[in-house]
Amino acid sequence: MGPPAPPLHLANSLASPMHLETSLSQLQDLPRNVGHAIRFESARLTQAAGILLRLPQEVIAQAIVILQRFWTGPDGGNPLEQDAKDAAAAAMYISAKPSGTPVSAKQILTVFAYLASLRGDYAKAQPANNDSQTAELHFTQGQYEVARDRLYKVESEILRVLGFQTHVALPYTLCVNYLQTLEVFQSIGGSKVAKRAIAHLNSALLSPQLLYLTHQPSALATAAIYLAAREVDVKLPEVEWWEVFDVDREELGFLVVGLTSLEGFASECKQAFSHQVIQMTAEDLRLEMEQQELVQEAA
Repeated sequence: MGPPAPPLHLANSLASPMHLETSLSQLQDLPRNVGHAIRFESARLTQAAGILLRLPQEVIAQAIVILQRFWTGPDGGNPLEQDAKDAAAAAMYISAKPSGTPVSAKQILTVFAYLASLRGDYAKAQPANNDSQTAELHFTQGQYEVARDRLYKVESEILRVLGFQTHVALPYTLCVNYLQTLEVFQSIGGSKVAKRAIAHLNSALLSPQLLYLTHQPSALATAAIYLAAREVDVKLPEVEWWEVFDVDREELGFLVVGLTSLEGFASECKQAFSHQVIQMTAEDLRLEMEQQELVQEAA
């Protein structure tokens, strides 16, 4: 008999390999590298918007996972048909709505409009310098009403694709609990390990391997701790402690590699587009694909 299944609120329904390979965008001949770039950029956009909206990281992470689920599978969304930026905004709206920090449709739309004006350079956006009034400069009332209706429409589409299953189990609390179990906080550098582990969990949200869709939170937390402890040079038990958290060596190794693979991926994403600007609207993306086809034909 195998180990007992984790409680439902601590586990997620994972995507199968077939589910990952049959995304609608791939079935409609969107190049794989372009699809990866869209996923990556829409996750970055969601993260930046959540920071501006001063939402907890758990709400932001849930929004990113919901967005990733939406793009996945034969019935999933297609960035050639739905604007990626609208899907990101709708995922944020869905995630924040039942949380302890709900935000209005207008708050979300104005922040996303402001971020869209930065053309991917989200480092310029700082909560201390940009309040909702700054973002509202990018919306007239008429534009807002159109955007609001579009937000509600995309929200409905995401909920349809997900079958209204928006529960997302996250690894953050497990990570802290595991660190306490391993008595990491009692060692010199323990707090640094915790910070590094949480940083790895945040970075994993942007992973091209879609780690949050393919591995349970317990495995993600375990791998983040293992990697962080190695980086900070904090010793963990010499026994195979990860097995206590129901993670085998093979899965641990795969996740450690996955957690370290993000470096350089951002620049690779931009290389997929002619002007190194990742297109976040369906219209701009279609034009980009047509331009790339013309270049290939002329070569």
